[in-house]
Amino acid sequence: MKEKLFVLMGPTAVGKTSLSIKLAKELNGEIISADSMQIYKYMDIGTAKISEKEMDGVIHHMLNIIEPDVSFSVSNYKDMAVKIISEINSRKELPIVVGGTGLYINSLTYNLNFASISPNEELRSRLEALGDQYGNEYLHKMLLKVDKESGERISIKDRKRLIRALEIYELTGNTMTEYNKDFRSYNEDYDLVMVCLNMDRLKLYENINKRVDIMIEGGLVDEVKKILSMGYNKTLVSLQGIGYKEIIQYLENEISLDEAIDRIKQGSRNYAKRQLTWFRRDNRIRWIDVDNFKDIEELSYEIKGYVLNNL
Repeated sequence: MKEKLFVLMGPTAVGKTSLSIKLAKELNGEIISADSMQIYKYMDIGTAKISEKEMDGVIHHMLNIIEPDVSFSVSNYKDMAVKIISEINSRKELPIVVGGTGLYINSLTYNLNFASISPNEELRSRLEALGDQYGNEYLHKMLLKVDKESGERISIKDRKRLIRALEIYELTGNTMTEYNKDFRSYNEDYDLVMVCLNMDRLKLYENINKRVDIMIEGGLVDEVKKILSMGYNKTLVSLQGIGYKEIIQYLENEISLDEAIDRIKQGSRNYAKRQLTWFRRDNRIRWIDVDNFKDIEELSYEIKGYVLNNL
């Protein structure tokens, strides 16, 4: 008998958190976060991490699991999440994966085979040396020439992923984009239900803008100061996340606070667009437009019925 799995996804600020709590209570579930920023300790405000009070007694997994300077791969996420899913099923409860990091979700719902390409240390050392000599911009331009889609998706700041994408191209002759497209299949291990929330784009952008204002009022600047004062380097992948890199630029007098806030809002809106594009690739997903429901009660009733009918 297959294990059960319910995935609730959607763009940032669409309303996943409060809905997930309600659904977890009604479906006897535990929540597994699928957010690549909420795995980090100390990074609470800028990641819109759920508070213990908001959890309202619902068990949450995959939050605050590593320090900001610890490397954490999609493979690491999958290994940990798969074990948790089994444990929750063994308790006769429902694992509910909630989040917006598409690659984390795909690691559970697809058979991804990136790990089958073993690292080539000689090649990596050569690419690292190029990065040290000419900067990440040079690596990024190299990637854009051979894999424009990956180059546009991967941040210039993320040297590790730039090098991995170049490595895959050098070793296989295929781009990371092609490899991802051609070498993955649906994961049939689970009785799986996936729901993606969406809403009117302008309303979503309003929600995002309001959320950023709340983060600033809630002490995001002080949170970033505290993390830096703990000795964490501003160049860490974790601190290049939206909300953190802009506040660091403000603290270093590169931009004003107003400009930092505007950049966070713009970056978050762009991220939401990329999330929606990513989720649309999977035709197993049931899309729910939250604007079609008068309140969270009606919305949760619809989704609960869909889950129970399909699991």
